[in-house]
Amino acid sequence: MSQIIKSLVRTTVRLTARGLRSGPHITRYAMYEALRRYAPVVRNDGRTLAVSHSRPLCEVLGIAPASVLEANYPECDLLSLPFEDGTFANVVTDQVLEHVNDPRTAIAESVRVLVPGGVAIHTTCFINPIHDAPADYWRFTPEALHLLCRDYEIVGVGGWGNRLVWLVDALGMRFDPIPHATWHPLHKIATRDDPAWPIVTWVVLRRPG
Repeated sequence: MSQIIKSLVRTTVRLTARGLRSGPHITRYAMYEALRRYAPVVRNDGRTLAVSHSRPLCEVLGIAPASVLEANYPECDLLSLPFEDGTFANVVTDQVLEHVNDPRTAIAESVRVLVPGGVAIHTTCFINPIHDAPADYWRFTPEALHLLCRDYEIVGVGGWGNRLVWLVDALGMRFDPIPHATWHPLHKIATRDDPAWPIVTWVVLRRPG
């Protein structure tokens, strides 16, 4: 596709979205909607740890902003969290697991710092280009997340994606906000799911007790 055609398509699509209420970009839109249903599961009686810029997902989950402690890499390493056991009611990581060299330890650490009955929400990716931040090690299907977390109480596992997302990416619109209007082409692509093409995946865990 020539750059001129890309520019024309991009401009047209953006013009049709002007003035419309919108939400997150295309690889967050459906995932965040799916994760909203876990809002009743999260704890609201304690602090929440948001690891590496995961505060927006806390908002999606209905967690009070004042209760969120944001701890970002490299000051805070998910492989060795500088907190005592049972410190937090919830732990949230959004697109972090693929960047840690030992995801099993990362999951264990997130559970360790939870109070009994506390909840950990982890999102990550499967079909996605390499994106160093500062390194990119892993990709996870929903089944892989289930296997990774088999030693804990799994509340839910899921994924979302479709091939058309990469057309949007090729047009340079991957990070454009998605209109809520159901007629809009970006909305249609952002809410279409092909289980064989999971771009983003997630798991919700609860610490027993």
